[in-house]
Amino acid sequence: MTADHPPSPPERRAGEAMTPDEFRRWGHEAVEWVARYLEVVEDLPVLSTVEPGEVRAGLPPSPPRWPEPFGDILADLDTAILPGITHWQSPNFFGYFQANSSGPSVIGELVAAGLGTQGMLWSTSPAATELETLMCDWLVELLDLPERFLSTGPGGGVIQDGASGATLCALLAARERVRGREGLDRLVAYTSPEAHSSVLKGARVIGLRDEQLQLVATDARHALDPAALAEAVRADVAAGRRPFFVAATVGTTSSHAIDPVAAMAEVAREADAWIHVDGAHAGAAAVCSELRFVNDGLELVDSYAFDPHKWLFTNMECDVMFVADRAPLLAALSVSPEYLRNQASDSGAVIDYRDWHLPLGRRFRALKLWFVLRSYGAEGLAAAVRSHVAWAQALAGWVADDARFELAAPAPLNLVCFRHRGGDDVNRELLARVNGTGRAFLTHTVLDGRFTLRMSVGQTTTRRHHVEATWRLIAELAPR
Repeated sequence: MTADHPPSPPERRAGEAMTPDEFRRWGHEAVEWVARYLEVVEDLPVLSTVEPGEVRAGLPPSPPRWPEPFGDILADLDTAILPGITHWQSPNFFGYFQANSSGPSVIGELVAAGLGTQGMLWSTSPAATELETLMCDWLVELLDLPERFLSTGPGGGVIQDGASGATLCALLAARERVRGREGLDRLVAYTSPEAHSSVLKGARVIGLRDEQLQLVATDARHALDPAALAEAVRADVAAGRRPFFVAATVGTTSSHAIDPVAAMAEVAREADAWIHVDGAHAGAAAVCSELRFVNDGLELVDSYAFDPHKWLFTNMECDVMFVADRAPLLAALSVSPEYLRNQASDSGAVIDYRDWHLPLGRRFRALKLWFVLRSYGAEGLAAAVRSHVAWAQALAGWVADDARFELAAPAPLNLVCFRHRGGDDVNRELLARVNGTGRAFLTHTVLDGRFTLRMSVGQTTTRRHHVEATWRLIAELAPR
């Protein structure tokens, strides 16, 4: 509404807050809207088809002068917002890696929003801090991670906004560990060309030039070659440079390649370099005992991060970062102005998570994770992840059995990379045709210089019949 006169009749006078009774009424309506959406999302075209600027063009150019009826706002979700949504919560979403949600997570997020907690310090809401510490410790047990990541020792865990933030914090901690002894210009970091772009972005943020991040060669499975890493480190040391940071990936974005963490950690240890492991998506596989190869070598690393908001059904933002020794991280990020001083912090008996990342403000992210872990339980989480992996392995078998296609990379977990043997143009056209149907959504990458289709099986509500239907669609649309 853009008129200069108040709506008739107004729900409340200008400047008045929504009352608890109004919140109760409209909160019920909003929950009902979400429930209806989740009931029909499977039948909606997965990929939004709006043109650039189309959503904005359908909305008023200026804010309303007077309060608008809340029912009108909810109604506009259907007409103004949904057409511009790509449905990440569709069981037919197989692109990128999933950004999963679930009923327990949404309810936990609602409660956290209602509490409106600012958890920067223990003293600003003790429950926010202590629940977060407990959730991180629960995950150490749930995933069978090294005990050095428990909060009861010198290390511990923290919930970050995402794996990119965790990588940046690891870089800052690594930089702190050599601060005063090494100039910034001499520092060198190492990772794979298959690593997430956040490694390069984080290196830039801390002041490194792009050439100070070395991209180490990979093997035939697209995993970093530890011999090539050792050679690069030796060459840099001989040239007077200081290796200070190594980033390994467990489950790369393009192909789900798993870097040899233990071998890389040995190289890093010899160079006295910090080693960080990004397990953003694949790390959740460790809820299944038979998939705990994703943890190999973690007992040797300085920091590790994975995203419950990808494959543990907890909506964004929820990355959990663990450190074996929190001292360098806190030294890099702790700033204590007088207005934040308090008795609990000064005592040293509490954790202040504002010292574990860049922002001062902190949302109560642990609450939704608590809801999810309790609602699913360890067995429920393992059953869901195990099913996704099984269905992906079935898909890999179907690809291998079709003479028109080939697997482009190993499929150790729930990502299948494949391509039609007809070449790049055929695969580009096939991807466009599949996504254009609205019945499924896949994404692509480039492996070994060739255009490759990616199908990630891991959405919260995906079942085997969704995977089967999508493969039939691909096979029907592919050239004979």
